[in-house]
Amino acid sequence: MLHVTWVAFFISFVVWFSYAPLLVFIKESMGLSSQQLKALMILNVALTIPSRIVVGMLVDKFGPRAIFSMLLMVSSFFCWGFAFADSFEMLALFRFLGGFVGAGFVIGIRLVSEWFPARQLGIAEGIYGGWGNFGSAAGAMILPTIALLFGGEDGWRYALASTGCIAFAYGIFFYIVARNTPKGSTYFKPRRSGGLEVSSWGDLYLYLGMNIPMYLALGALVWKLSPANLGLLGELTTNAMYIALIALFLFQTSQIWKVNKEHLREGVADIDKYSFKQVAVLDWAYFVTFGSELAVVSMLPLFFMETFELSAVTAGLLAAGFAFMNLVARPGGGWLSDTFGRKKTLSILIAGLAVGYLVLGQINSSWWIPLAVVATMCCSFFVQAGEGAVFAMVPLVKRRMTGQIAGMAGAYGNVGGVTFLTVLSFVDTATFFMVISGCAALCLVLVQFIDEPSGHMAEVLPDGTVQLIDVT
Repeated sequence: MLHVTWVAFFISFVVWFSYAPLLVFIKESMGLSSQQLKALMILNVALTIPSRIVVGMLVDKFGPRAIFSMLLMVSSFFCWGFAFADSFEMLALFRFLGGFVGAGFVIGIRLVSEWFPARQLGIAEGIYGGWGNFGSAAGAMILPTIALLFGGEDGWRYALASTGCIAFAYGIFFYIVARNTPKGSTYFKPRRSGGLEVSSWGDLYLYLGMNIPMYLALGALVWKLSPANLGLLGELTTNAMYIALIALFLFQTSQIWKVNKEHLREGVADIDKYSFKQVAVLDWAYFVTFGSELAVVSMLPLFFMETFELSAVTAGLLAAGFAFMNLVARPGGGWLSDTFGRKKTLSILIAGLAVGYLVLGQINSSWWIPLAVVATMCCSFFVQAGEGAVFAMVPLVKRRMTGQIAGMAGAYGNVGGVTFLTVLSFVDTATFFMVISGCAALCLVLVQFIDEPSGHMAEVLPDGTVQLIDVT
């Protein structure tokens, strides 16, 4: 089941980032400007932030088997739409919709947590996340060759379309093969839909506050496309999108209030309580880890090329080491978490990440290139192992809401990417690395407030029987 699931996630990442290695072909074929290419990159991550929240809710309610199948099959149509678009407007629309497939990560987190006990959960989730995440790197290596094999001006279109065909076929296969839980196990579902159920009024206010950064990130994406920046949206459209974001925020706030007001007034039974503080700290930890990875992977080839005056090919190969570390670092972070403790492992990895980016901020043209690559790889290990340590804890907060908790953490990873890339647009690369290091240091302080998972979490079976799930 683990292998069936990480392959689904791998395919979702191939589809999500399939456009990136083919941008040169797309630019020539469609006559796009550099500004339009930047817009496509922004649109690719825009929908992923809200979709991870929504998909998390759907997973908890309907189960990962149906939702992962649906996501792969629906996303294949967005992929085909982008592949055969005949204008920039069509490319932009389907690149925006294509961000939906980025929510696939959340689904597998819930499924894997159903199949593995707490003592193995970290490495299982690490394998799922690390090997699945490698899909973006695999696509970068394979898709240009496929485009050349098809040949002609439309080779890139058929290469992109082929990833959609694979996603559609695997969506059917996944539905046939996958199961939500082992035979005889119960799939616990939330009692209410529309938001996380929290255990206290203080947790409710913290939850509402934690939604604000996600909408600020979406607002930043709109600003990047506005007349004040890239100029690819008109003033009327920009204002309409700002109003839509405010309306969506108010709607989500009302839904969260609706989900929680009654059971908080009645009082939450001790056996059913959990601390939302756990969710908030893990969100910020993923903001720093995956958020910095998203940002650094986007800028690292150019950084190597300009710093050391390398060719684009050589710089790309050296920078690829950052993504390659996913194969071992993320499972490694999960294993360390299983073996040495969740809180201790996350603390050490976040501290290593802060030091790693501090070192990257010192790199300049006088450095020996192999030393710069080693420094990058070491930093990458702490970044991706930290991601593994975060998701070694996420499924141990509250089983029936694991999808929603994973969705929120995953969304915060994208918020981090948007935030750090926005910072990069205003400062030089050395300052950019230092900002990430500073954020990691602040996150390290927050991690000290998290509670080590211990004992059991309780879920109630349909017949009213209480089931205890070991989280130690």
